[in-house]
Amino acid sequence: MKKQTLQHSFTLIELMIVVAVIGVLAAIAYPAYTDSILKGRRAQARAALAELLQQQERYMTQRNCYAGFTTNSSTGVATATSPGSACGGVTPSSVPFKTFAGDSLANASYILSATACPDGSGGSLSIASCVKAVATPIRADPAVNVLEMTSSGTKTCTGTASTSNPRLCWP
Repeated sequence: MKKQTLQHSFTLIELMIVVAVIGVLAAIAYPAYTDSILKGRRAQARAALAELLQQQERYMTQRNCYAGFTTNSSTGVATATSPGSACGGVTPSSVPFKTFAGDSLANASYILSATACPDGSGGSLSIASCVKAVATPIRADPAVNVLEMTSSGTKTCTGTASTSNPRLCWP
């Protein structure tokens, strides 16, 4: 006499339920994950701006002016923009500051630059008296977009949160 053995396996319905549960969990988890990544990058940019302004203040005590510069977002190469006459005749051949937010340029989330502060009437102040540090995102961040901080203490951003939720830019 031959003995029959029962085989236990999953039915198609059980398998589809598991796939549906995994799909729902992924639909909830992925947006939360990307949001936390954006928050981390923004915090990294705010810290980089604070560090840049600290370095600019040190530069100011040594040369009696701030250093303006722009950074090419594709190459990461920074170019000094402040004219020599605005800085007591001193024009830096290379920018002596960190020009990106992150641990390396390859993994940078924001590119940094420094310009003269706006004067409130559409012009700008002298770079010798005020500097605006700017962090421009490499990857899109429509809520915050560009973070800005001036040596006079003004903090702004250019994204949609600048009017709807400014605490998202500068908590």
